[in-house]
Amino acid sequence: MHAADYNPAQQEVVSLLGAPKGDRPTFDAGLRDELRNLLEERLEPLVSTIDSDRFDDDVLYLSKYMLTQALGCERKFMAELAEPFQWSIPTARGTVTHKAIELSVHWRGEASPLELVDEAMARLENADKSIADYLERCEETERAELKAEAGAAMTQFLECFPPLKPRWRPTTDSPIRAELHGGLIVLSGKPDLTLGQPEGTVAGKVIIDFKTGRFSPSHREDLRFYALLEALRILPPRLLATYYLDQGRFHPEEVTRDLLLSAAERVIDGAHRYVELVTGTREPGVAPGPSCRWCPVQPDCDEGTAYLEGSPEGGPEDW
Repeated sequence: MHAADYNPAQQEVVSLLGAPKGDRPTFDAGLRDELRNLLEERLEPLVSTIDSDRFDDDVLYLSKYMLTQALGCERKFMAELAEPFQWSIPTARGTVTHKAIELSVHWRGEASPLELVDEAMARLENADKSIADYLERCEETERAELKAEAGAAMTQFLECFPPLKPRWRPTTDSPIRAELHGGLIVLSGKPDLTLGQPEGTVAGKVIIDFKTGRFSPSHREDLRFYALLEALRILPPRLLATYYLDQGRFHPEEVTRDLLLSAAERVIDGAHRYVELVTGTREPGVAPGPSCRWCPVQPDCDEGTAYLEGSPEGGPEDW
């Protein structure tokens, strides 16, 4: 496809993501060590607790999800920690769609959205992952509904995004991580899509997360966490962008040193709160919000019930 054939949404993607090399930010080569030293120093008080019998696991793993939950409603967070994770259409939809997007990037020739979703589900069903068991055992009606929802999201992606060219260096669901204090604390994530690469100390990478539904501040925080991981690994990205498929719109944010320091402070706060909660040294607080709709303790929570009674119907769908 030539640029002249792009629809308006695709043209907007190219305009936003493209940037002349002269317009790209440069980061100090010492920022990588500065951020690591900050995290190591401020997380040092947690090491003895993590390494003791009071902490159930041998390692503190922090993902974007864990940080958002620990820094949100603490009562909901603790209730969900006590329940085993269960796959469902809402939780599986994102995984299937992300796999279909990954296949579309490397697919030779054209494929329809449902063909890509079918292949994604087949690959996941044969993978050594927990979703494989869910896909094998779910009822046919549930499988059909999952396929329909993932197919709709995939259609929106193909409509809104131009075909990703190899020279853009597209990478999907590529894991990034940082180990602190000899591996006792691990920060990890998997951005939906990354484009570009750094050149020396000139930032060139763009990190994109795909969402549906309404904007949530946590979406922006997720990307800032990824930016921090990239900064600890090599060099910060130049741009972060949440792309809302059902709107065909970007929410972009340029990466700065202050943004990375803020992301590091959030990790520090989240790590301390997580350890305090799971070791019982902190009483879980309540923070009512849209997620009350899916909270397992909502029926017994006066604050959550009051919030839902006073809020309009609907809420963010996140995958």
